[in-house]
Amino acid sequence: MKALIETIVQPLVDHPEEVQVTVEETDEKIRYHLTVNENDVGKVIGKNGRIAKAIRTVVHAAGSDIDKKIFVDIM
Repeated sequence: MKALIETIVQPLVDHPEEVQVTVEETDEKIRYHLTVNENDVGKVIGKNGRIAKAIRTVVHAAGSDIDKKIFVDIM
């Protein structure tokens, strides 16, 4: 899942080498922390959060076979 997030985000930003995804997992949830260059945050979030919502939708669909809640935080 980490590679999926990186694959989606890297073409969107001006500094793809600074894209980092860290994972925090508990018994009931998995949280992915996406960190990008401060100048690229707006590009990842998109107008009215549309790109961020699309990223979360794809990640949620890809992890639908997992019985845990999946969260994607953009920093």
